[in-house]
Order: sequence, then C-alpha cells, then structure tokens
Amino acid sequence: MKFEKLSEKQAEIIKFISEPDDTLICDGAVRSGKTVVMIMAFVIWAMTHFENTNFAICGKTVGNVEKNVLRPLFEIEGLPYTFSYRRSDSMLAVNCGGIKNNFYVYGGKDESSYMLIQGITLAGVFFDEVALMPRSFVEQAISRTLTFDNSKLWFNCNPDSPSHWFYEGYIAEIPPGAKRLHFLMEDNPIMTEEKIKKAKSKFTGVFYDRYVNGLWVVAQGLVYKVFDEGKNVEEVSPTDGIWYISMDYGTLNPCSMGLWCVKDGIAHRVDEYYYDGRKKGVQKTDEDYYGELEKLAGDRNIQCLVIDPSAASFIATVRRHGRFAVRKAKNDVIPGINATATLISDGKVKINRKCGDILREFKTYRFDENAPCDRVIKENDHAMDDMRYFCYTILERMR
Repeated sequence: MKFEKLSEKQAEIIKFISEPDDTLICDGAVRSGKTVVMIMAFVIWAMTHFENTNFAICGKTVGNVEKNVLRPLFEIEGLPYTFSYRRSDSMLAVNCGGIKNNFYVYGGKDESSYMLIQGITLAGVFFDEVALMPRSFVEQAISRTLTFDNSKLWFNCNPDSPSHWFYEGYIAEIPPGAKRLHFLMEDNPIMTEEKIKKAKSKFTGVFYDRYVNGLWVVAQGLVYKVFDEGKNVEEVSPTDGIWYISMDYGTLNPCSMGLWCVKDGIAHRVDEYYYDGRKKGVQKTDEDYYGELEKLAGDRNIQCLVIDPSAASFIATVRRHGRFAVRKAKNDVIPGINATATLISDGKVKINRKCGDILREFKTYRFDENAPCDRVIKENDHAMDDMRYFCYTILERMR
C-alpha cells in the first residue's frame, strides 16, 4: 500500500504525533480511511518518542486486530521499520536503526477481558473499533498508561447508539486534551465515486445513518422497516433453483425452519416449519425435529442446513443421519440484521404468503429502545433469526 496523498482529515491524524493533545478520537463512516493512517501514525509516534517501551493495540478480538490493523500496517510501503509478529504471545516487535519497542495485541470481547491487560505498563494504546469493547476493558487499558507523562490514547470507531458509554464520555463531551476528527467516505482518497456508491448501497435505515453519514443515532422501532409486502411477498414461488434450509433450534423456545430456493440471485422462502413447545404443552426431541426437517426438505437436493452453531445436540443428530450437510451460521446479530435489511431492501428476499409465521414476526420484531447499546427485544424473533442466519451466512456471499 502506497500513500500518494492524504486527505485533510488524514493529515490531521499525522499532526497529532507532535501536538500536545493526549487523546485522538476518530469516528464516522466505514471505508473512510481512519484505521490505516491511525495505526501508521501510532507506530511513528511510538518509534520517534520512545525506546524499549511497551504499547498496546486493542480490538474486539486478537484476530480482528491481526486482520484489520496489523495486515494493513505491514502492507504500507516506505516505512523504515522492521516488523516481527509473534502470534504465540500476540506481540509485535518494531525495530528501526537499533531502536526497538513492543506492541502487545489484546482482544476486548467481553467483561472479563479487562483481566488480560492487568499488570503491564504502557506508554500508549490504540483502540480499533472501541465502541465494540466493554467499558471495563477500555478503562483498564487506559489505567496502564497513567505513569507516563507523555502517553497518548488513540481511539477509532464507527457510530453506535447515542446512549453508548463511549459517546457519552468522549463524543458528546470531548475530554480536555482530546482531539476529535469526524470522517466520511469522501475523506478517503482511494474511495472513488463508484466505490462510494457501491459501499453506500450496502446499508439501509439506521445503519445508513451510522455507517455512511457517520451519525450516532438510536436504533428504534421495527427492525425491518424496509420490508414491503408489495415488494417482498409473493403468491407463487419458484419450484427449481438452489435449495437451502435455515433453522433456529429451540426446545422450550420455539423452533423455526425456513425452506429457501435461490434463483437468479433472489432467495425465495417457499415454505416453513414453526413449533412452540411451550404453547403446545409438548416438548419435541431432536429426533422429532429431524423428522420435521425431512418433511420440509421433501425430495429436494438441499445444499446445506444453516443453523445456529449453539444447537450442538441437533447438529449431531443431523450428522448422524447423514443426509444434510450442516453449515454453522454466522451469528453476529447487528451486522447480520444490517446485511439482511439491505438484501430485503434490494428485493433479494421474497416470502411466500403461506409462510405466516415469518410474516407475523416482521410486524412485531423490534429494537429495544431502552438498551444502552443496540439490542433487539427477544420476543417473536425465531423466524427472524433463521432468516438472518440464511441471509448473512449464504445469501450475502452471493451478491
């Protein structure tokens, strides 16, 4: 990767290296050129101000940091540094003319993650996608820098809810000594008009406001406001195409399965199965549900069963019978909802009118407006979940 030019916003990141401010906050749209310039500036700052010192690079997971931060860093042309990354202990050693510093990689995925970063002294911390990390982890990492008078904190993220702890503590009221830069896709020199148009087409609703306009807005009301019965409901579905079944497994909770036919890039929910054991007063076994899966499939050639990876006992049952290949679903809820909403908006998802359970849930599946971060109300969501598994795991890859 070669930087032929920087945008004004990106140049402001570089200026932070020599500015007296101790905190840099870069938030805004996706694909706006924040991360790669920030990690480059972070390393330059560390290597020009310190020697034999420890730093941290934090993300939601170590894998995310390796993919989204370290890989782009290693691809930058013209840097005078030698990089040596030891995956065994997640440590990046950076050398330049005999000057060496260590950069430890941490994942802040849940409330227990703060324990991973205890006990180390750091001169600076880079937080990639800080809005995805728990506050306890971030505050523990910050506390590791307090013994350095000239330490710096580097934050980047895409927007979340305005009730998110990071927005309240760092965006709504910018702390003393902090510099905030708000990014849009147009602030990234490599994003042509065509690339921006394509990127914008991937988002709808609240996700468009956040990931395109870079706004901290509330996810509220119906989750799939883009669902239009005139566009997304059909009376007759195809009888030939590529067949899949999606499943949200439940024993006490309802079990939902969807039969999908993909033809000409459009996924048609041709039929479904829905059973609420609590309401019926009879709980079904894994073998019972396998029998229902067979009935739903009929004699069709099913490419795979897409299912929540937590349904371990049922997955074992399916594999024992040997008919269906199992694909464990991508189960990230909010990214999955965004992908599904975009596919629905683009007319890539059609529901046969006889699929009454999923049509009922479209009218009641809502965001929890009282939650401190994006969360859906866990009611009337089982057909919604099986649809999300299919759309996010299978259909999005076909776009």
